[in-house]
Amino acid sequence: MGEPRIKNEDQYEALRNKGYSKEKAARIANTPNAGEKGGKSDPYEEWNKDELYDQAKNVGIEGRSKMKKSELISALRNN
Repeated sequence: MGEPRIKNEDQYEALRNKGYSKEKAARIANTPNAGEKGGKSDPYEEWNKDELYDQAKNVGIEGRSKMKKSELISALRNN
């Protein structure tokens, strides 16, 4: 199993160059509207469970299949 796919490579590289961990840089670069200014992405509480699961999969969160919606939100915020 390879590394999760990065949706916004330029943003990912910029974050890595600023010292962000691979996981945190990937999480940020894979969010909807990645690279847009002004925090236009909806808060995780407004996402449905499938969207949260897909985001957790994108950033490589382990055990996501057994998590409740609130646990997915917490895992995504603290990854």
